[in-house]
Amino acid sequence: MRALALLPLLVGSCVALPVLAANSSPEAGKWLSKLAKAERQQNYQASFVYERNGSFSSNHIWHLVSDGISTERLLRLDGDVQEVVRVDGKVSCATRNMSSAVSALGKSSADTLDPLKLMSWYDLSVIGESRVAGRKAITLSLAPRDPHRYGFDLDIDRQTGLPLRSLMVNEKGQMLERYQVVSLDTRQTPSTADLQGSAACKPLGPAHSRKPATVVEWQAQWLPAGFELVGSAQARGEGPGSLMYDDGLARFSIFLEPVAAADGKNIRTQLGPTAAVSRHLVTARGVMLVTAVGEIPLGTAERIALSMRWRGVQANR
Repeated sequence: MRALALLPLLVGSCVALPVLAANSSPEAGKWLSKLAKAERQQNYQASFVYERNGSFSSNHIWHLVSDGISTERLLRLDGDVQEVVRVDGKVSCATRNMSSAVSALGKSSADTLDPLKLMSWYDLSVIGESRVAGRKAITLSLAPRDPHRYGFDLDIDRQTGLPLRSLMVNEKGQMLERYQVVSLDTRQTPSTADLQGSAACKPLGPAHSRKPATVVEWQAQWLPAGFELVGSAQARGEGPGSLMYDDGLARFSIFLEPVAAADGKNIRTQLGPTAAVSRHLVTARGVMLVTAVGEIPLGTAERIALSMRWRGVQANR
């Protein structure tokens, strides 16, 4: 379910070398293709639980595909109200406590799962069968080929091809994040009212249209293999710009913000699967605070942050 992008999510784009896919199972690739097709064509609503960093929440999603355009609404059912509505892959509204997290998403080019691309960076295999939410499922393993991304165990519904459970795991096999459906309904089509955001779901402002050139002048001199730039945004006023990278499954963002001096505090921390590293870079355009945040290992996030450069003029650290 593409809503996993907001949690965050699964998904991808294309190009692969056959030799890189040699260790992956053709059967696993077929199941991922079925999942991709289900996301493009299947109407459904589901309740699911989401666990991350020691916190646990229950949620509901409504997903409708009409004339090739998907509309989905994600609502948290406990704690503070958190809600997001996406139309054709673009966030149209969000509650204020989520707007900062989704304002940089925009519409990503990586909106369709592509097994071939994933086979370039992950070993895909069928590891068994399971039962989730009272439904028969097939279990896949997506094991990373390098230390710069995490692995996933994925349970796919045999009947519909929709994901019923996703476990993000580290190199030791320890769970970092869990998404698990507790009820799935594909018979009742979500109504217009179901997909309508509540009064708390506020339309996003025009943050993506302001000063985009300021952001794209920056680039990473080092990225883990397979990660590509899929989006950029410039916040209002003097707020930070952002760059988003995706490998077809994992995702991280770079935030860039001008600061007065280079003597501020740097950050290096990891909470569950999320790494956050900030570093001050002295450039010909002044001091920039560069922050890398995403579901990648801490050392990888730090190396990426330190590699950010302004195009045309080298930045000094």
